[in-house]
Amino acid sequence: MTGVLASQQIEELIAAGQIRCAAPPVAGQIQPASLDLRLGTEAIRVRASFLAGAGRRVADRVEEFEMHRVDLTQGAVLEKGCVYVVPLMESLALPQGMTAVANAKSSTGRLDLLTRTITDGGTEFDRVAGGYTGPLYAEICPRSFSVLARTGMRLNQIRFRQGQSVLSDPELVALHEAETLVTGGPAVIDHGLGFSVDLRPSDGGLVGWRAKPHTGVIDLDRINHYDPAEFWDPLQSAKGQLILDPDAFYILVSREAVHIPPAYAAEMAPYLAMVGEFRVHYAGFFDPGFGHAGAGGTGSRGVLEVRCHEAPFVLEHGQVVGRLVYERMDTLPTQLYGAGIASNYQGQGLKLSKHFRS
Repeated sequence: MTGVLASQQIEELIAAGQIRCAAPPVAGQIQPASLDLRLGTEAIRVRASFLAGAGRRVADRVEEFEMHRVDLTQGAVLEKGCVYVVPLMESLALPQGMTAVANAKSSTGRLDLLTRTITDGGTEFDRVAGGYTGPLYAEICPRSFSVLARTGMRLNQIRFRQGQSVLSDPELVALHEAETLVTGGPAVIDHGLGFSVDLRPSDGGLVGWRAKPHTGVIDLDRINHYDPAEFWDPLQSAKGQLILDPDAFYILVSREAVHIPPAYAAEMAPYLAMVGEFRVHYAGFFDPGFGHAGAGGTGSRGVLEVRCHEAPFVLEHGQVVGRLVYERMDTLPTQLYGAGIASNYQGQGLKLSKHFRS
């Protein structure tokens, strides 16, 4: 048995006490290949981001860096530029040989809300060692917008796997030939499936959005509520080029439409740093059924959350900016992304987070 665990297997882990929940799971929390993690009752403002380190507990490290605590039960503002640690409502008692990886949810990434999972003894963000038993914490750092958060909100998610399930390049080539993993551009396969940026939209309109530097607070419970013009500057490009400003945050879209067949899951991985001074990797999970015709998703493109680093950088149409790493599912999930589970981004093009009016 090797592969990413499906929704029904996650339910079995909960029933067996290998995933422990402070409150019963809520509707929609279990996704086709992952589990949404819920914020606990308080956020702890800390001086800096940290990892627990081998043999050390997160709770002990929090004592070193704590500034103050914020009650989330009635809702509280997490300020832009600050770092918070939030104990999560889920904890783990994984069997030996089972590992987990976490990532920000799509809507979290599109708000430039840096959210990473840390564990006791952890030496990497978002990685849970095999057989881990202990609590889970979210490190949250709002980068572009201050947000109003509450207990029970789901900002990140966790995926469980057994064994080595990543497809090799020859296996990915064969899968593309059988299932057509990408359209709208060539299949660039090199340590995963490469994808590029679209700066020449067919309608000649928007190529993306850039976050405004001074905005109001976003209530994370308000869906389809905010006027994009209050938070974002629209971007157009006559030449198929875009100059990225240092430390600015952008929402762009891939040139290619992506397909994740039902028996597979994928994760977005950052492209080599040598291609430019920017990052394209915030919310990385692609569930089984994303872009799959049978799940209503023909033509689903990848939304790119982009942050430029030290120097202005010219991004060009068709430039490869990231890659998708495909993995086998351990078993077919009983539900697919977009197929009757109210997925927000099936069949998407360039799209802001669900909090903004279309």
